[in-house]
Amino acid sequence: MRNVGYATWGWETIVQLWDYIGNNARSLTFLTYQHASLSFQTVLVGTLAAIVIAALVYRLPLVSALTLTSSRVALTIPSLALLALLIVPFGLGVTPSFLMLAFFAMLPVIGNAVVGLRSVPPAVVESARGIGLPRWRILLTVELPIAWPVILTGIRVSTQMIVGVAAIVAYVLGPGLGSLIFNGLARLGGANALESALTGTILIVIIALVFDALLVLLGRLTISKGLS
Repeated sequence: MRNVGYATWGWETIVQLWDYIGNNARSLTFLTYQHASLSFQTVLVGTLAAIVIAALVYRLPLVSALTLTSSRVALTIPSLALLALLIVPFGLGVTPSFLMLAFFAMLPVIGNAVVGLRSVPPAVVESARGIGLPRWRILLTVELPIAWPVILTGIRVSTQMIVGVAAIVAYVLGPGLGSLIFNGLARLGGANALESALTGTILIVIIALVFDALLVLLGRLTISKGLS
């Protein structure tokens, strides 16, 4: 009888969850778009900033070592604490949410970008110099393409992290699916509370899986077969 009870409870939960999604499809679509858009934009900005920083420091052993250490230590900063600090100058809403997420998105990519650029074979760089390429062209056309597989791995890690961390910006009235999760948990036991929290969590997982699949596809399209 106990097993039947559990099965019935599980089936009823699925039915209620499906009904909740159907009744709130429009708002769920909008929140999902907000969450995906915020995650994409912050990862993009964080990646560009990380690559620029890595390009500036990777030739300097001491500075690059300090950059690697700093990026790893910065990952231990509690995201809620940083978010709270950003509220003071920027208030509630999108701005502190964006800055916090872009900062954390940058950190995994910096480490991989520095490691990737430093691992480019010196003979390849010397060959590029030998044919008269300036330093900036060597970086763009030789070193970055060779380091790209390592950088892309950092971007994948960053993306998965940011899609999850983006849920907490609901604490500062930021956009995305976090509002569903926290509103549901705050009303646990009330009408549609469990369905709200479950739906937000499931949609975040789906966004993470879709982004990762797109990054895998990007890797197949942009990484030379000789480097994969």
